[in-house]
Amino acid sequence: MIRAQSQIRQTLADPESVAVVAAILSSEQFASRRQLGRRICDEFGFTDRLGRLQVAGCLKALRALERRSERIVLPPAGPPVPGGGRPSLLADEGCRLVESVPQRLAEVRGLRVIPVTSTRQRRIWNTLIHNEHRQGITTFAGAQMRYLVESAPGWLGALGFAAAALRLAARERWMAWSDQQRRAHLDRVVGLSRFLIRAGCRNLASHVLGQVLRRLPQDFEQRYGYRPWLVESFVSDDQPGTSLRAANFVPIGTTAGRGRQDRRHEGKAGVKTVYMYALRADWRERLGVPPVAARPRREPGQGLDAGVWARNEFGGAMLGDKRLTDRLVRSADLLAEVPGRSISANPRSNAAAVDGYYRLIERSEKNSKVTARSILAPHRERTVQRMRSQDLVLCIQDGSDLRFPTRPACSGLEVIGRNQTASKTKGLHLHLTLAVTRQGLPLGVLRCGFGTPPKAQGGKSRRWIDGYRDIAAAGRDLTRKTRLVAVMDREADFYALFDEQQDNGRVEVLVRAKHDRNLDRQGRKLFATMAGGEADGQLRIAVEGLVERPKSSRKKARPARQKRLALCELRYRQLELPATVKGGAAVPLAVVHVVELDPPGDEQPVQWHLLTSQRVRAPEEAQEVVGQYLQRWKVEDYFRVLKTGCGTQRMGFRTAQRMQRAVAIHSVIAWRLMVMTLLGRQVPDCDPGLLYTEAELGFLRDYARQHGQPCPDQLGKAARLVAHLGGYRGRKHRAIF
Repeated sequence: MIRAQSQIRQTLADPESVAVVAAILSSEQFASRRQLGRRICDEFGFTDRLGRLQVAGCLKALRALERRSERIVLPPAGPPVPGGGRPSLLADEGCRLVESVPQRLAEVRGLRVIPVTSTRQRRIWNTLIHNEHRQGITTFAGAQMRYLVESAPGWLGALGFAAAALRLAARERWMAWSDQQRRAHLDRVVGLSRFLIRAGCRNLASHVLGQVLRRLPQDFEQRYGYRPWLVESFVSDDQPGTSLRAANFVPIGTTAGRGRQDRRHEGKAGVKTVYMYALRADWRERLGVPPVAARPRREPGQGLDAGVWARNEFGGAMLGDKRLTDRLVRSADLLAEVPGRSISANPRSNAAAVDGYYRLIERSEKNSKVTARSILAPHRERTVQRMRSQDLVLCIQDGSDLRFPTRPACSGLEVIGRNQTASKTKGLHLHLTLAVTRQGLPLGVLRCGFGTPPKAQGGKSRRWIDGYRDIAAAGRDLTRKTRLVAVMDREADFYALFDEQQDNGRVEVLVRAKHDRNLDRQGRKLFATMAGGEADGQLRIAVEGLVERPKSSRKKARPARQKRLALCELRYRQLELPATVKGGAAVPLAVVHVVELDPPGDEQPVQWHLLTSQRVRAPEEAQEVVGQYLQRWKVEDYFRVLKTGCGTQRMGFRTAQRMQRAVAIHSVIAWRLMVMTLLGRQVPDCDPGLLYTEAELGFLRDYARQHGQPCPDQLGKAARLVAHLGGYRGRKHRAIF
């Protein structure tokens, strides 16, 4: 039988209870507040499952009641605790610091986990956490357990469990319990608040955590009279959470960026990933809640229907106020119906909708939670869910400059170009990751990064490494059934990126080579090595035709290129790229070389050197690598839709951060436009109302009349008009990859 936890605060907040407490205070004398707490616990029956009075919880509720009610005046508080209530510590030598621990778990002698019960053990625990945990020591709330990790050489670590978070949106969605169920049974969830392992022994952290989780229910029952069902924990963005995953913790979402002490909603704690672990397999049955998929999956075109897509892609945004999230959903829905135009151009927009959108974008930037990242977060989560339905996902990274030459007063923009007269062009550099299927259907935008990091942090190369790490973070929410490949162009050809991949083998890399590297001290070159020997096969590649472009103040000259189906030779080798930094190790990579056999006229032949961490041992695998790289042009199409179709370079906000907020919204709209266009090619005869609202179709009809295009009475025609918005003109010599 489930016995609910005492609802002390709710009970004492009742008017009848307030009257009882006031009568006790007026008729009786108390030497201390603790004596009063015992009296109130006796009166209302506030006991735990072992029958012990809940004095601490009662006093906390009484203090809150005193602040709200003039009828309640508590006895004076006692003298302060000596030492200010600070935790007592030991000298470092009292903790038996471990200087050398074997790298293998089996070689650690005398390993055991012991609960903290004595004063000395508590001081050892305090000292370890205070000196060596990144967040330091804290005061635990509610029911709590502490453990020390002991070995023959000395103390190896410490763990601490305390009360779970009072409210947590990601947890509430995953558990699917009501507010009433949460209040009644929150004590069945405990929080892993501190986890410290001193040594770098492989698998030690997950092994210790597994030992503790097996004994935790029994230890809790002995101390508090009940067994918890679930454990929650939080991991910062800069931590991989490897030990939790190895111990079968499940990531279920992210926090809003606030901590327990964030009374002013400043978000100083930072966004963290929420992990849950089930101590009982039948906790849902005991709680009476329906099953919820821990890792939900979605098909690529699912949830894009008119009227619901904006709620799906933006509805979970943590902006600090639900009204702001609702405004974001409404604004995105209206903007998507008139792509490339202002929100006021939508006939469904009224003054409140227009003003609300601009208030959202122009909110104060100081300590605001309305950021490009928070706006994009729910779409990223949905993107990961769509990625789960695929066996292979190509995560295409690339950068593009958003130019705002007509906005010289916009603050915070960076210089992204100079012409021959030294005139500067200001704008935003957008570094984006687009996830697509192996066939090139976009699954969503994983990341929008803005600006260039300073040289001290790596400069331009840092953008690619941050993007790769973000892909790896998304990969931690996927099973091994989904293979991830980060696809990048020549700017990403540098040693640090390949070295990063060696540290995180979950995500493969595929980069087009830019540098003709030395492969050894004898001066053997990469390009010459790949050019020699018999070809391993042939394949044909569709080459996009280009019109000659003269040099301008903004762009370099470009020669014309004939559209063709190029016959190419294929070679592949397994090589090692030498380290370019002191102390670095050589990186094993496969190199796939593609070179055109007979280019027409005076044109340069197609020639690519593709570097990949994937294994390439057969011509079919080499052809698959080439096919993956050919999908890289999808991000070029995406940028064209974002800039031309959505008109992001015509926005007129006054600060760079406001520009970033608007770009984040339009980045999702551009993705949807691109998906609808591609789906329209696959099922062109369907009713356009499947994906477009009546307002969107009305806009497309007007657009068709203005530009002499067919009426969008079929899905394929509507999709073609959307492509026309994005710059596609359907020319005979236009190749689309």
